[in-house]
Amino acid sequence: MRGLVIKNTGSWYTVRTEDGRDIESKIKGNFRLKDIRSTNPIAVGDRVVIDINQEGTAFISEIEDRKNYIIRRASNLSKQSHIIAANLDQAMLIVTVNYPITTTIFIDRFLATAEAYRVPVKLVFNKVDRYRGEDRECLEELIKLYTKIGYPCSKLCARTGEGLDELKAELKDKITLLSGHSGVGKSTIINTMVPGVNLRTGTISEYHNKGMHTTTFSEMIPLPDGGYIIDTPGIKGFGTIEMEGAEVSHYFPEIFSFSSECKFSNCSHRHEPGCAVLKAVENHRISESRYKSYLNILDDKEESKYREEY
Repeated sequence: MRGLVIKNTGSWYTVRTEDGRDIESKIKGNFRLKDIRSTNPIAVGDRVVIDINQEGTAFISEIEDRKNYIIRRASNLSKQSHIIAANLDQAMLIVTVNYPITTTIFIDRFLATAEAYRVPVKLVFNKVDRYRGEDRECLEELIKLYTKIGYPCSKLCARTGEGLDELKAELKDKITLLSGHSGVGKSTIINTMVPGVNLRTGTISEYHNKGMHTTTFSEMIPLPDGGYIIDTPGIKGFGTIEMEGAEVSHYFPEIFSFSSECKFSNCSHRHEPGCAVLKAVENHRISESRYKSYLNILDDKEESKYREEY
């Protein structure tokens, strides 16, 4: 029997079958995905084949080919990966300029991974009612930066409902991953859009200006007007994985665009003479923050590590 994985609680997966039943399922034997060293060989959004047993639970015996997925390094210094979600129509990265801070390095790592696995991304800037002075200026600069590159951006205040109708329209009839740091407001957004779901919301640590984890597992939540949101635990760091050093520039659209003008075809865009990317950074045609993020990911590839604050 075929079904869709709608929840992952660790060792158990909830599979919604084609006839509408939710079956608690486990992986059969030593089932592993080919060529992926992953902490979770099956992810929310996967389409699978299950064998139901007499107790009413099931074993997952087969996973169907994925059209795409979002993946990250599982933990600090780990060579294993963690698949966040699969078979997505789009991803929305919830960003807060403050309360808590979302760094451009974190944003760019997420965007580069989405580019690598062909997942369209929109940036949703939440808590816009709280920003004054420098925070407000930073918000406008970030929206200007990412819109220019080609990433759609929107403003949202989940608490007051500003921007919520536009967001609902863009989620309709699509499977959408909602991602971001803990504390950026993912659970509040879902609670507002899906009456009765009642996800737990957390507070921000005033000392660290970081959110506390409230979601502990990944789950597909059906939307009243059609489509699904995939709610995931807040991500502290986003370690890239499965990227070769020479490929990294391909996942920064503006860097890739200028790279065709470089003197050398294997240019790393670091120090080579005749590098069109370095010239574009110098002339402010590529932002320094994006170039810094590019170098930051290259450093990962060379040192095989990343730090969680990214």
